[in-house]
Amino acid sequence: MSEQVLMPIGAINSINKEKAQNYLEKARLAHEKYLLGQKNNDLQEAIDNYIDAVKYDPSIPETYYRLASLMWEQGQISVYSAIEQCQAAVSISPDNINAHLYAGYFMQISADYESAEKEYKTAISLSGINSGRSRMILSQALLEKINCSRGNFADYVKFMYYFLSGSVMLAWDRTTIKMFYKNMSKDMSVFSYSTIGKFMEKFKMYNSAEKLYEKAAAKTFNYDLFYDRIGDIAYKNKDIEKTAECYRKVIEENPLNRNVMVKLATILQAYFPENTDEAIDCYEKLLEFNIDTAQIYYELGHLYMNKNDKLNSVSAFKLAVENDPENPFYNNSLGYAYAKAELYDDAIEHYQKAIAINPDPEWTSIVCQALGAIYAGNKGNVEAAISTYQAGIILDPNNYDLYIALGDIYMADYDLDKAIHSYCDAVTLKPDEERGYSKLGVALWEKDYLEEALVAYHKAVELNPENAFSQNNLGILYLDGLSDAMEALEYFETAIELNPNYTLAYFNAGRASQKMGFVNDAANYYQMAINLNKITQELDEEDIQERLHSLFEI
Repeated sequence: MSEQVLMPIGAINSINKEKAQNYLEKARLAHEKYLLGQKNNDLQEAIDNYIDAVKYDPSIPETYYRLASLMWEQGQISVYSAIEQCQAAVSISPDNINAHLYAGYFMQISADYESAEKEYKTAISLSGINSGRSRMILSQALLEKINCSRGNFADYVKFMYYFLSGSVMLAWDRTTIKMFYKNMSKDMSVFSYSTIGKFMEKFKMYNSAEKLYEKAAAKTFNYDLFYDRIGDIAYKNKDIEKTAECYRKVIEENPLNRNVMVKLATILQAYFPENTDEAIDCYEKLLEFNIDTAQIYYELGHLYMNKNDKLNSVSAFKLAVENDPENPFYNNSLGYAYAKAELYDDAIEHYQKAIAINPDPEWTSIVCQALGAIYAGNKGNVEAAISTYQAGIILDPNNYDLYIALGDIYMADYDLDKAIHSYCDAVTLKPDEERGYSKLGVALWEKDYLEEALVAYHKAVELNPENAFSQNNLGILYLDGLSDAMEALEYFETAIELNPNYTLAYFNAGRASQKMGFVNDAANYYQMAINLNKITQELDEEDIQERLHSLFEI
């Protein structure tokens, strides 16, 4: 049996350091390729190699701030975790210029401008004569602070100082010159294609611009930029299929392109209802970026609602509300989802919250209408429904549907005077809308105001001759109110012509024919009513049978 060979600890550390350096070189190469090509596989390769470098040698500061940068860009860590990583790099190597610059960068993102300025100044101090880049970065941070209304006159003076001094000192900042030289060729090519393409777009030379962008993508490998542009042009030309195809190509090349993912999700949601699952997948990926989370959950809620997935719809809207509790639109949608799921008490709670916030009177009046419908139809609380409808009318006196809804609930409670008043308000508001006249006619007829009901019914039919229900109702008024069976039969026959499956119209046509002594016609109408009623179950079949048999009694 051979003996195990033990290696000295110093030798193991040396091997680990060598492995760490190998992984670091691979990480740098992949990182550089990612910066040039923006390909996700290069990004992931860089992250994996930086992590391996840390495993073998945790004392390399570069691995911490590079990892922080890439993992934050990928949405794997928060900006505060990125700051902690950079501060770890600073603690390992207090003289590392890049560690201070990255720490300042993430502090700037978190709007901690004071701390960011300290880190940038430390980098400037350490850079000495080669501090042009650090000075330019600090000047931009100061400008951002000023634009955010957090800066003062002293910050403006400092901005001018660091910007001007940085501009001069860039001339001998070798690192910056090297970076500029390496990227200049490709950047100029991308810039040229982009500029010419925008010029073509400006003059609506869309076909030429598309071809140029396709060529640019093939030449520069910058698929993100150019297929995004092609997709935008296709959308302008209303070629929605091509728009989605181009955006998909961008996402395929770079799954981290959030802006294009938002565009694709929006296009799918608006134009491809059959692709709901793909749109849901886009929004779920967008959640990984941890940006606009509430809005994304809100959109997901609507997509699940389109699929009639009530459980996930409620869950998505609920998460939107949890992320933004004071958003009236999120509360309204959650209320709607709860109502669809028949959880009416929860629906009422969130509708009430949306109404209380009241971002806009017209919009809020519509929410009042939805809430009132739940009180009336599902909770049986007539008083609450009436109060809610009336509150909506106060918010928006021009809400036609609220007057109709209020009239309907008064009719259901058989408060005819108030129902007539509400329907009259609706008719006054929209004199060219058939629905108000039709409902008003029913209320007037119930109140025995025959002449007024006749005027209302005729107006409803005049406004919409294609409405079989209005034709039938007008016939009923002539038959039962004015005893004019001949006039009534014309309206019943018109109703049947408009809707051949209208059971009640056949029954009424049978009654009118019977009254005029047209036995065979009445029998045919009653028999059709019996046949249809087996499906619709609208009428009492025994009553129809009795009327049919009575035609032939001696």
